[in-house]
Amino acid sequence: MFEPSRRSLLMGVGALSLPLVDGAWRGAIAATVSERRPLWRGDAPGGGGPSGPIAVSDKGAVSNVAVPMIEIVRPARPNGAAVLVAGGGGYKRIEMASEAMPAAHWLAAHDVTAYLLTYRLPGEGWRNGAMAPLQDAQRAIRLMRAETRGPVGLLGFSAGGHLLGLAATRSVFASYQPQDAVDKTSARVDEVALIYPVVTLEPPFDHTSTRVQLIGRYPSVADAAKWSVETHVQDHCPPMFLVQAEDDPISNIVNTAMLADACRAAGVPVERHVLPSGGHGFGMGRPGSPTAAWPGWYKTWLRANSMRV
Repeated sequence: MFEPSRRSLLMGVGALSLPLVDGAWRGAIAATVSERRPLWRGDAPGGGGPSGPIAVSDKGAVSNVAVPMIEIVRPARPNGAAVLVAGGGGYKRIEMASEAMPAAHWLAAHDVTAYLLTYRLPGEGWRNGAMAPLQDAQRAIRLMRAETRGPVGLLGFSAGGHLLGLAATRSVFASYQPQDAVDKTSARVDEVALIYPVVTLEPPFDHTSTRVQLIGRYPSVADAAKWSVETHVQDHCPPMFLVQAEDDPISNIVNTAMLADACRAAGVPVERHVLPSGGHGFGMGRPGSPTAAWPGWYKTWLRANSMRV
């Protein structure tokens, strides 16, 4: 295991010493997060970025990410499987309280070790810009691979779904120079679940904060394709599980349709669920709505992909 630099460690501890949110989420974190650690030895690739403690909104979304990190939620009876979780937020913030933490609790309740990813946000002054969150995702996967003997999966929401979709489809892409022995580990995963993800940054479905934050308001045709998930699907990609509501006002329903079509064309197993309603940002589902059904489908799919839930 690597030793973080003094700067990274102090900044990380300083950020985490603050109460994250009031109420149940803060108590749940104290009870279930068994370890927090910076992703990188010393500074993150490229340097730059904000300073000071992490900022947390009234709704539990984080920003001002000076130290990208993982937080590990270990179940009482771990089954050997691990899943990296990334909340959305349009790459302007990370929805931890409404998306990532509930997902981690759900996974832990099903004996899967959850790794919550706090990734760099491109608009916060990182010199590597759009590449920074992908570097964090690949590094997190490698850390998981280095210490997990069982299957490794991904679970991403909205822009977090875009990020983990890129990580899944571009696992052989070298987004940063290796730092240590961990970076000799494969960044490939065994399965990926994307919930109301932003998939494409190409017109006419590119009116998202994800596109603006990553490649600007007027990107080139090449950049729009480069940062779209569907353009990188090949036969080596892992099985995919997709969920989206027909009335999603942020990520057009075409996003998951395009990704499912790309998977089928490449021979990649894909399971896509279209909800009749639910909008965007429903996390692990809203009771009494169609969105409440998807975790059950996900559990069945995980079992079919050897995750032993």
